[in-house]
Amino acid sequence: MFENINRTTIDLTILMEQHKNTFTKSERKLYTYIKNNLDQIVYQSLTELANACHVGEATVLRFCRKLGYKGYQGFKLALAREISMRDQQLNDETYIDKVRNNMVQAVDDTYKLVDDEQLQRAIDKIDQATNVVVFGVSSSGIAGLDMQNRLMRIGVNIETITDSHNQVLRANSVNKDTVVIAISLTGSTKDIIDAVETSKDNGATVIAITNYTESPLSKYADIVLLTSAKENPLDSGSLVSKISQLFVIDLLCTGITMRNYEDAKKTKERIAQTISNKLY
Repeated sequence: MFENINRTTIDLTILMEQHKNTFTKSERKLYTYIKNNLDQIVYQSLTELANACHVGEATVLRFCRKLGYKGYQGFKLALAREISMRDQQLNDETYIDKVRNNMVQAVDDTYKLVDDEQLQRAIDKIDQATNVVVFGVSSSGIAGLDMQNRLMRIGVNIETITDSHNQVLRANSVNKDTVVIAISLTGSTKDIIDAVETSKDNGATVIAITNYTESPLSKYADIVLLTSAKENPLDSGSLVSKISQLFVIDLLCTGITMRNYEDAKKTKERIAQTISNKLY
């Protein structure tokens, strides 16, 4: 009956209402929770939604498919569109104010999530590692390249790999002396998970920088450093999400620099001298 409906134009709330009589008992839990928490769902992972409703992840996927979506991400994208349209009609805040407020909020929220013990453990592992490998794709890869730039300047043997095929290749050559830093906002990027799983099998220590404690990435991580940037599917790759990642990266880089202050200072001076020779 609903096979030919254009799900990019119909409101998700209306769609759920139309299917309400077909929901199982578990699906009704989802329906009630989603209806009462529309603004939060768009930022939740599949695992978080399932746990909030006390149902299995398979139930969530079945619920989404019953509504005509291929999976949870398609469902969230539809929800994000609906919320975006609603906010455009109701919100008088200028885009300049919105960007500024979102950035400040991302840093403030991430600051509150900093676990000093986990942070210090991560600094210890990076400081003791023979080599450091950073995995990230898309905007998370850009954050990883910034980390590489920062740590190379203080003499850390680090490389950032943003190509998914090269990530798997590199994962097969890591060992117990390697620290792998996996950056993924959702913690559910399959390419990253594949590379991290292989890295773990080869003995590497894995540090995850992610938004979610309960995610496939977190399950493989020895250390989890949390970020907090609300990003719905329509904002994927936004600067706000990178700001939260860069905040955590800055904490790591500053901590490592402080621990090796004299050596870091000498390396910085040598680099500054080398770079100055390339300027007119």
